[in-house]
Amino acid sequence: MPNTRSAKKRLRQDQQRRMHNRSIKRSLRTQCRKVREAAAAGNIGLAESEIRKAATLLDRAAAKRVIHPNSAARTKSRLSAAVVKAKRAVTAPSEAGAAS
Repeated sequence: MPNTRSAKKRLRQDQQRRMHNRSIKRSLRTQCRKVREAAAAGNIGLAESEIRKAATLLDRAAAKRVIHPNSAARTKSRLSAAVVKAKRAVTAPSEAGAAS
């Protein structure tokens, strides 16, 4: 337990900051899940709109140092790769059928 006034204030600030950061991280995880689910379902339009929202949230969290900037970049890259992979999966069967 803190003894000094400044230590008590610091504890209050840390608790508030922790709760704020947790809510930001939770919304990030939710948004990334929405992108992955849309890509897995083959809903490319939804996945692309959700990835734009996710990129914005990731950049904002990285700018405020809630998460590390490299972590944000890595996550955006992986989400983008998942959407591209889903896009190829949707277009590949129609191209294979036309070539036969």
